[in-house]
Amino acid sequence: MIETGVGRILVASLHQAIADLLPTRLEFYEAWLNPTGLRDGRIGPAPLAAVLSFLRQEGEPYRLVTARAGEYAAEWTFADLSGVRRSVLRATPAGLRLRLVMRLARGMIRRTSRKSRGVVRWRRGRGAVDVRGSIFCEVRERVARPLCEFYAAAIRRFMHLFDLEVDVEITQCRATGAGQCLMVVTVRPVG
Repeated sequence: MIETGVGRILVASLHQAIADLLPTRLEFYEAWLNPTGLRDGRIGPAPLAAVLSFLRQEGEPYRLVTARAGEYAAEWTFADLSGVRRSVLRATPAGLRLRLVMRLARGMIRRTSRKSRGVVRWRRGRGAVDVRGSIFCEVRERVARPLCEFYAAAIRRFMHLFDLEVDVEITQCRATGAGQCLMVVTVRPVG
């Protein structure tokens, strides 16, 4: 297999989200996200960047597609865990489970691209997630709205799959001119 630097989970989840939400545009996007390349893991950063660039030109569908792709990435990462590991994590007290699941979410971020990293800090029950090397935020010109929705949706969905309800707010995005891509994770009270 050829190492491309782009994770299969990112490419496959993006392809599936486009198929779900923009089915009439799927053929256009498959010029870059072709099924053979998906299957063989040969889709690299340049075709993915082209897809993201064209998606941004679609307007609101960009946010919807990338959010759906993030949810798929979370669900597929969850499904790849052993049943025992999922059960043990679900049985862990909520405070510890939150930190352990966020550690798994950091691994999911790392698997989206060779350059991507998630740095997490906790303070007073709130988490700050700094996503470094996001392929979504590599733009030539600043944009008006944050482009980090893939990661926010992935974290939100991943937490939900482990019975944790959180709000994830994108507070800074490199694509808008900020110095970093930063999300705040706040646990919702139970009940």
